[in-house]
Amino acid sequence: MAEAQRADSGKAERYAALRPEIAAVIAGEPNRIARYASAAAMLAQAFSERFFWTGFYLVDADKGDALVVGPYQGTLGCLRMGFGDGVCGTAAARRETIVVPDVHAFPGHIACDSRSNSEIVVPVFDAANALAAVLDVDSTAFDAFDAVDRAGLESICADLLTLP
Repeated sequence: MAEAQRADSGKAERYAALRPEIAAVIAGEPNRIARYASAAAMLAQAFSERFFWTGFYLVDADKGDALVVGPYQGTLGCLRMGFGDGVCGTAAARRETIVVPDVHAFPGHIACDSRSNSEIVVPVFDAANALAAVLDVDSTAFDAFDAVDRAGLESICADLLTLP
């Protein structure tokens, strides 16, 4: 138990250090794609031992109830999915973070890469509280994400479209 708490503490500290680093890199950049690309790269690098796929699915501007792949780090991602489809589409439809310990047990899971075993998906909202994207992070390990990841990723996503 103490070892798990130390690991969570170190992970929380890593998120706490990474958040202002990402904020500093994207500050003043008005382009959403540039912001997402920088965040995906920095997250993937900071957690390379745990994150197998890190990236964004963007709300399709032409079809508001669909997501299209955006900037990411990792193997080939799915190109498009509807709201309600898979973990990403479900998080988009619900407008809430979803943590999946075993993606193979998630009804309707879309397997973009069969090596993925667990996943966390965090919605990204713009300043008007409209859904702009979802951050999708996959791991080859089962049960790889917890409340510390949720809090850390949600705080980073909150900054992506609201920083000046």
